[in-house]
Amino acid sequence: MRSSKIWALAVAVAIACVTAPVAAAATSLPCDIYAAGGTPCVAAHSTTRALYAAYNGPLYQVRRGSDSRTASIGVLARGGYADAAAQDAFCAGTSCVITVLYDQSGHGNDLAYQGPGGAGGHDTPAAAARESLTAGGHKVYSLYINPGNSYWRNGSSTGVPKGSAPEGEYMVTSGTHVNHGCCFDYGNSETDRRADGAGAMDAINFSTSCWFGGCTGTGPWVQADLEYGLFPGGSSKWNPNQRAFTDRYVTAMLKNNGTTRFALKGSNAQAGALSTLWDGALPHGYNPMRKQGAIVLGSGGDCCAQNTNLSQGTFYEGAMVSGYPSDATDTAVQASIVAAGYR
Repeated sequence: MRSSKIWALAVAVAIACVTAPVAAAATSLPCDIYAAGGTPCVAAHSTTRALYAAYNGPLYQVRRGSDSRTASIGVLARGGYADAAAQDAFCAGTSCVITVLYDQSGHGNDLAYQGPGGAGGHDTPAAAARESLTAGGHKVYSLYINPGNSYWRNGSSTGVPKGSAPEGEYMVTSGTHVNHGCCFDYGNSETDRRADGAGAMDAINFSTSCWFGGCTGTGPWVQADLEYGLFPGGSSKWNPNQRAFTDRYVTAMLKNNGTTRFALKGSNAQAGALSTLWDGALPHGYNPMRKQGAIVLGSGGDCCAQNTNLSQGTFYEGAMVSGYPSDATDTAVQASIVAAGYR
C-alpha cells in the first residue's frame, strides 16, 4: 500500500514537471518565447501591449490636431497593456493620429508613417482612436489602417535579416477590416520602396487579394508577399490548403529559411490552434531570397515614396525575428496571443 502511494506521488510529480513548462509558455510574451527558442526578435511593434515581460517603454506616439504636439503612449505596468487613458487625456477635445510605432526589441526599428514629417512619401498617419477594444480587460486602441495610411523603416543596418538569411514574422490583425487593394503587409521589404524583383520582399499579407487568380472563396487569406506576387503556397497556383480567416482577431504567421522552405500559418487569435496553410518549397525563382531589410506595415514594397497605399487592415501587434522559428515556438506564441485576451 505504501509503495503504491509512493508510485502515485512519483507519477504526479512527473506529470507536473512535464506540464509546468507548457503552462509557463502559455503565459509568456511573444518575444520572450522567440528568444527562448533561439530566434530573437529584431523588431517588435504593438499599440496594445508589451511583447516582452520586461518591457516598460513607449508603444507608440500620437500627434494631436489642435496644436501638433506629440505624446508617447506607454504601458500601464512592466510587461503590461497600453495606457489608453493617457491617450484619451492627451487627445481630449481634439483628434489624434498615430505617427510612430516604437520598436520594443532594442534594435531601434521604429516605424514612422510614410508621409511628410514621417518617413517621407505620400501617405498619412492613421487615426489614433478609430477602433478601441479590450486586451486583458484593459481598454486599448488598434492601428486602424485605411487606404492612404502606411508605415515604414529602413532596418537594413539595425538587425533586420537580409539576403537569404532565415526569418520569421507574425502579426495579429482582423478579418473584418480588409480589402483587395495592394497590399496590407507586415514584414521585410525594399529599402528604396521600389519593386526590385523576386525575393526582394518577405512579408505577411492579409487581404482578399487573389493575385494570380483561381482562388477558392473570397478570403481574407494569410499569404506571403515575396515581391511580384502574393503567394498562397509554393507557386502561383492556388493552394488547396488555404482557408479564409474571417474572425474579428486573426493570428497570421510567415517563416522563411531563405533558401528552400517557407511556411504560412493562421488562426483565430482568441482561441484555437494554428492551421498550417503551407510548409514546403519556395516558389520557382525565389531561391535564394534577396531580402533588403526594410520594414513595411500597411502597404506593399513599391509604396509609398511616389504613390499612396490602396489597402486597408488592422494591426494590433507583431514581430520579426532572426532565424527560422520551430513549430513549438509558433505554438507557444499563439498561446501567448490567446492569453492576451483580445475582446
